[in-house]
Amino acid sequence: MGSVSMDPAVLDDIICRLLEFKQARPGKQVHLMEGEIRQLCTVAREIFLQQPNLLELEAPIKICVAALIDDKILCMHGGLSPDLTNLDQIRSLTRPTDVPDSGLLCDLLWSDPGRDIKGWGMNDRGVSFTFGPDRVSDFLMKNDMDLVCRAHQVVEDGYEFFADRKLVTIFSAPNYCGEFDNAGAMMSVDESLMCSFQILKPADKRSKFI
Repeated sequence: MGSVSMDPAVLDDIICRLLEFKQARPGKQVHLMEGEIRQLCTVAREIFLQQPNLLELEAPIKICVAALIDDKILCMHGGLSPDLTNLDQIRSLTRPTDVPDSGLLCDLLWSDPGRDIKGWGMNDRGVSFTFGPDRVSDFLMKNDMDLVCRAHQVVEDGYEFFADRKLVTIFSAPNYCGEFDNAGAMMSVDESLMCSFQILKPADKRSKFI
C-alpha cells in the first residue's frame, strides 16, 4: 500500500464500485479499505497538480448545490455569482447535469471572496470569479438574508469571516492533504439562528513507516 502510483485498472474498478453502489443503494455508505482511500486521494492529488484547472466530471451532479436555513442563511460550496439575483434561479437549475465552464452553477461551486476586490474580479483558479464585500452586502440586502456560508478554501482556524461577518468560510478538513497546518471547523445553528463553531485540531502526525 506504500506505492504512490496506481494501476489504472484498479482505479477504474474502485470508481465503478463507488458509482454502482450509490446507484443501487442510495443514501448508504460505501466502505473502502484504508489503502484504497489513500490511493484514491494520492491519484486525485497528482491529477490536479498536473492539471490545476481540471473541472470536468464524468458523473453528472444530482445533489443539491445550495441550501437555505430558515430563509436567512444561504449555504453553497463556492460562492456568489453575477448571474444570481434570487433563489428561484437556483431552484430552477436542471439536475442531473454536468458542471459548465461558466454561469450560475459554475459560480456556486467555484467562486471565491476577495478582500481587495470591489464588485467582481478575475479568479486565479482560472474559472469563475472573485467577489468583494460589496457584492455580499448587496445580495443579502436584496434577498432579506443575514449570512452566506461557504467552503472551498483552506482557512487557518477552520472558519473565517468576510464582509463584516456577512459571509463565513468553513473548512472542515484539518491538516489538509498533509500539507497545511490548518484546523478544521463545523458550524452549528440553533433555533434562534445563533451560529457557533466547533474547532477540529490537526491530529499528531504519525510515521508512515511501521
